Amino acid sequence: MMMMILLLVSQHALGGVVEVNEGAESVLMPCIYSGVIPEDNPFLLWTRSDLSPNSVHLRRENGDDLKNQNQRFRGRTSMNPDALDTGNFSLTLRKPEQDDGGNYSCSISDGVKERTVKQIHLKVKVGQQEVEVTEGSGSVVLPCRTSADLPEGTSVEWTRSEPRSMFIHVFPNTSKHFAQQDRLYRDRTEMSKDFLRTGDVSLTLMYPTHRDDGRYVCTVYRDQDVLRDTVVLKYIKEPFPSWASALLVLLVLVLIISAGLFYHFKGYFLPAPLVKVDSGVKFVLLPCRTRVYLPGGARVEWRDGENRTVHVYQKGSDDPEEQNLTSRTRTRMNNDPLKTGDLSLTLKHPKPGDSGIYTCRVRKRVVLVMKRVHLQVKGGRTKCGSRPDPDRRL
Repeated sequence: MMMMILLLVSQHALGGVVEVNEGAESVLMPCIYSGVIPEDNPFLLWTRSDLSPNSVHLRRENGDDLKNQNQRFRGRTSMNPDALDTGNFSLTLRKPEQDDGGNYSCSISDGVKERTVKQIHLKVKVGQQEVEVTEGSGSVVLPCRTSADLPEGTSVEWTRSEPRSMFIHVFPNTSKHFAQQDRLYRDRTEMSKDFLRTGDVSLTLMYPTHRDDGRYVCTVYRDQDVLRDTVVLKYIKEPFPSWASALLVLLVLVLIISAGLFYHFKGYFLPAPLVKVDSGVKFVLLPCRTRVYLPGGARVEWRDGENRTVHVYQKGSDDPEEQNLTSRTRTRMNNDPLKTGDLSLTLKHPKPGDSGIYTCRVRKRVVLVMKRVHLQVKGGRTKCGSRPDPDRRL
């Protein structure tokens, strides 16, 4: 019965190709078995015939058996713990390298016969790096690094195959190699002079343009080894010309300043709050409060609709000398208004003739606060020369 099962599996072994980029976190090589698992000493085996030893991973019923595993795979392979129960014999290989490419076999055995369940051809593609450069940049670095302390005689080639085959930079830069360099890149490329010690063979490309957009290949010839890396340069045009960007910045600044001015003087631009009183009351309060920081020595002015001075507070006290005669002795403000931010004005014995728009201003070299109040004394007419606020809401 066991021999029949293994023969059936062998006849239906399926092959497949798995591709992965070098430097990926891991790659999964699938192997699914839907047949009957042998009862006596079953185990699973992943191998690669071109290696010695050829064992990549072995799993038994009681766990992994990696004593004969090839050293290059040490700590890099894993299988599902319940592989023999589920029939999922897939193998995970971590951090695939270019040398991991090859033919892998997934097998099942009872210790007597071994038959292939599936064959996988793994392709590890050489990784490529992407570099972006913005229009107008002075230079861009195309990265390429290898091991340090390179031997004398190491040579480096930077090439492109599109839109045509061309040499970008060659080291050593002899007269013969200089002649090979494409004219488009003359006097625009350079490498570190210390690259033999550091292994950094990155290329600096000066004054990049849209014609430089594309794929670059860095090839290092070190003794008998050939090391190759690919860099893709993406040239990004500015979404706006420089003058448009400058104009946009200016507009943003204007908006910010305008928003600040509106915040400070919104009491002037918005409809003036209405205060209604009956003629004959003892006093009325014209409100004016702010959270803006008011420095010591600032001047507080209250003016009526005819721009006459109603009340002045400066140098820490009221200044009746600057007030209109009709308002003297009839107005007062709270103590220390600059500190509290309460600039409200109390007007005693309001009369119908006091009706109108009143403006509260705080100055110190410039206007710091400006707010308005609409006073309406019932039974009276608006002062001559003052206009009711057209935006008021009655």
